[in-house]
Amino acid sequence: MASSFNLVIGSAKFIFAPIERCLNCKRNFDENMKILQKLLKELNTVKEVIELRLSAEIHGGTMQTEEVKNWLDDVQRIKTEIEVIEHKTKEKKFLSRAFLGKTVEEKVFELKAFLRKGKAFLGMVKSFKYIIVGGGVAAGYAAREFDRQGLKPGQLAIISKESVAPYERPTLSKGYLNPNPKAAARLPEFHVCVGSGGDRLLPDWYKEKGIQLILGTEIVKVNLALKTLVSAAGEIFKFQTLIIATGSTVIRLTDFKVEGADAKNIFYLRELEDADKLVESIKMKKHGKAVIIGGGYIGLEVAAAMRINDFDVTMVYPDPWCMPRLFTPTIAAFYESYYENKGIKIIKGTVSVGFNANANGEVKGVKLKDGRVLEADIVVVGVGARPLTALFKGQLEEDRGGIKTDGFFKTSMPGVYAVGDVASFPIKLYNETRRVEHVDHARKSAEHAVKAIKANETVCFSETTIHYHRSRNLGLIGSKTERLLELSLKVGHLKKTRLLQRFQDSILQLRT
Repeated sequence: MASSFNLVIGSAKFIFAPIERCLNCKRNFDENMKILQKLLKELNTVKEVIELRLSAEIHGGTMQTEEVKNWLDDVQRIKTEIEVIEHKTKEKKFLSRAFLGKTVEEKVFELKAFLRKGKAFLGMVKSFKYIIVGGGVAAGYAAREFDRQGLKPGQLAIISKESVAPYERPTLSKGYLNPNPKAAARLPEFHVCVGSGGDRLLPDWYKEKGIQLILGTEIVKVNLALKTLVSAAGEIFKFQTLIIATGSTVIRLTDFKVEGADAKNIFYLRELEDADKLVESIKMKKHGKAVIIGGGYIGLEVAAAMRINDFDVTMVYPDPWCMPRLFTPTIAAFYESYYENKGIKIIKGTVSVGFNANANGEVKGVKLKDGRVLEADIVVVGVGARPLTALFKGQLEEDRGGIKTDGFFKTSMPGVYAVGDVASFPIKLYNETRRVEHVDHARKSAEHAVKAIKANETVCFSETTIHYHRSRNLGLIGSKTERLLELSLKVGHLKKTRLLQRFQDSILQLRT
């Protein structure tokens, strides 16, 4: 009896063993397919990042191109093979999956090997929770606000093409050009945030806070969908949240193919390196002739600085008065009169159409559209700037020449913010979107964006920047013009008498 029972049990095990194996195979197959799909997704991400890096113009010799291309070909092959497996899986019946089990196991092993190799190619990848692209004023103030809001070491990186920590850029056209070596502004004296009365953030401050300053590094390619940045040297940076603080670049006369605009001693003032070159030329061309092209911030401030350096100075601009976007004719006339009394000649209503140079390629004359030729040993051009947005073209919405943001400086791409010169943001006072090129806006927009990031966007930015600049010993004057005063009257902010008193007080602040 017992032997018969054992025989039945043995027969049952023999009959059901294949079914049990099939059931186990199915379970293993389903688990391996999930692993396979997860690995394939990760592999696709690595593949896209590597392709992005290969497409960058400069690799700095960090990748073995032929080996990488072979790897990419192999990845495409295995992806095709996996697609065939997935197709067969859908077509075959339940028990036939057992025949695919071994193949899937092999593909899991193969994918893991490919992933290890792909990640080895990307050995220079650095990941941060927050990355600020650009190392100007906005970057420094954003870093300070991150620290105030709470930041763990290693979470934030600032990537800058310049070789120094963020500094107060306006100093370059003011104290940096002072002829007195003891009084001239030099780093580390004007690192942010001294321009707004705050503490000076020296390089050691960033180190103490665990903020990585990645200097002398130019980003040449951006893929916002992959949250990836690629440097000129081939380094890859991954982020969770990005703040675009790339600022502006100067408009150059060479952009318009102005004759002779590439001559030596024609300067533009934007970065520390530009200021150093100008200072060196001032020393070499003592008591020479300087022509300043442009009647804006840079034009007025550099003209004053060159006169202090005992140069014969002539300003040239096409507008009927200086600072036409911000000054009324009355305010502009006061400035122009003051400058002329200090010996600065002003030529309005014309532009430069070319330059003469000597045998050494140094500028010697500025040709004007009205036919005059001005002698010049140094030319400084300040005809405006363009926001640096080219890296993000086609990836973000744009407006008014900048990157469109909301009141929190959030762009059309989740996790990406834009501040300073590049941001086109809504201003309630004017009921429209505008882009503001001013240091005060760079500071405040950077701080506000960080607050939005850290506080889940609780307060909208709605502030009107008060522009200012310093010309010789004129002191500070607000550039809220009569138009802004009229707007204030219309919205009932202040009574007329009080407005006029404030306007008159601004004029009285000028020291003659």
